[in-house]
Amino acid sequence: MRRVRPAQAALILFGFVSALHAQTATNFAPLEQWKQAVIQSDAAALKKFYSTDPAVRITSGKDQLSADQEVAFWTALKASRVTLDILLTSSPESNARQIVFQAEIESHAAAQPDILYVAEGQLWLQTGSEWRLATVQRSVVAQLQQPLGEKKDIYNDKGDAHQEISEALQKAAKEHKRVLLVFGANWCYDCHVLDLAFHRLDVQPILTANFVVVHMDIGEGNKNQDLMKLYEVPMAKGIPGLAVLDPTGKLLYSQKNGEWESARSLKPADLLQFLEKWKPLGR
Repeated sequence: MRRVRPAQAALILFGFVSALHAQTATNFAPLEQWKQAVIQSDAAALKKFYSTDPAVRITSGKDQLSADQEVAFWTALKASRVTLDILLTSSPESNARQIVFQAEIESHAAAQPDILYVAEGQLWLQTGSEWRLATVQRSVVAQLQQPLGEKKDIYNDKGDAHQEISEALQKAAKEHKRVLLVFGANWCYDCHVLDLAFHRLDVQPILTANFVVVHMDIGEGNKNQDLMKLYEVPMAKGIPGLAVLDPTGKLLYSQKNGEWESARSLKPADLLQFLEKWKPLGR
């Protein structure tokens, strides 16, 4: 994956709020009202929140969107629940409010309910007694939580990878598990996406019951390259890179084609299917 540091992800995605500092977003009624309109799929109520003079500026990726398109996006989700994780908020002026959040959405747009994630940066401006959205920057929909908050160090840059694998193999033999090697780095955005997925309530039980997980730090692409070659995980295909070993150290699976390199686009079912396939036989 390309270099995007998780602690900076929200700022890179939402450039117009790059000067914000973390605060607690409380009692901002317009945001709560906007959220309720999303839950109610009330297109008319939602549209009133978007400025018309001047016209609101809305971007999603490289796309420029109209207010009608943005309203259609949110109402199409058919949300029964929206939980906002406020990442950054600021009031640079008395009539302005800037907010970055990640929304966890229980969507009923498909036959089966889905939990979806959308990150958004909003600039609210007040005219008279009315607050309107003047600028919006939104991510695409993800089915895995995105790491837009504080960076967590997953990979030990001072560890002895060979020793960690040896200890993991001993533990796996004792507990009748397999070893899951995850090659990556703390600067890797998708590595943090995968780590968050490992802690999901539907993923963690099967992971901990069947695998000993070892995070292999690749540094700037210059560490533990001998192990990547040994376990046939090509650095050129990106990270995170996965390999599965049995307790004797035999290689059972290696990621040869960058299957996990874009973890942010995966579905929970993809991870669960992988773990079910490679867990110890008979489990």
